[in-house]
Amino acid sequence: MNADLKNFDFTFNLKCYPISFINKKELEKGDKMVLPPSILENLSSYDVSWPLMFELTCKTSSRKTHCGVIEFTSDEGCAFIPQWIMEKLLMGQGEKILFRYLPLEKGSYVKLQPQTDDFLEISNPKAVLESKLRNFTCLTKDDVIAIDYNGKIFWLNILEVKPGNSISIIETDINLDFAPPVISKQKSISPQNKGTLPGKNFEKSKVKKEEKEDSSTEESSDKKNFRGQGFNVK
Repeated sequence: MNADLKNFDFTFNLKCYPISFINKKELEKGDKMVLPPSILENLSSYDVSWPLMFELTCKTSSRKTHCGVIEFTSDEGCAFIPQWIMEKLLMGQGEKILFRYLPLEKGSYVKLQPQTDDFLEISNPKAVLESKLRNFTCLTKDDVIAIDYNGKIFWLNILEVKPGNSISIIETDINLDFAPPVISKQKSISPQNKGTLPGKNFEKSKVKKEEKEDSSTEESSDKKNFRGQGFNVK
């Protein structure tokens, strides 16, 4: 194959199944998938960027996201991906989706929004995120990710990333910012916010922030809200 990457467009379709099918539940804590060996063989003819990143598109829902790959050991024609990605794409088990090799620009900024305010009760949320985000290769605006800490699941909305709408977070300095939590723990919380990883149909239970907030609530939230000064994800 010609190793010239000009106009390079590497796409393929695979049937997708949850990563738990191959007893790799630890991969549910990040965004890495398992692909067949032929994908690596084909890409090795090109001077591609590492770590590999892919855009995933579900044709039936028209939803997209991005993720990395951990290994190339699945059966040909099949991919195993984290359950939360399948739910984000609104796809079913065994459904074929489109994969596209897409190296992403290194990110410089991420704004996250905890779905519940108990996340802010962690003694050092910034340090926890710095550690947990090492399980991720990239972040995409409007995705919802789960952080597993001390046996509890915290769901975070990705409100904004820079530059663009999808970024690589490997070996880059990230300025981290937080929006006030969506709901307080005193209010009714859906099972996904206190379930096991991954939550079932969590995309349906995503709560959108109200456009207008009571000023007293904002003041209270700002006391708990904090801004990161940047951290390095390796």
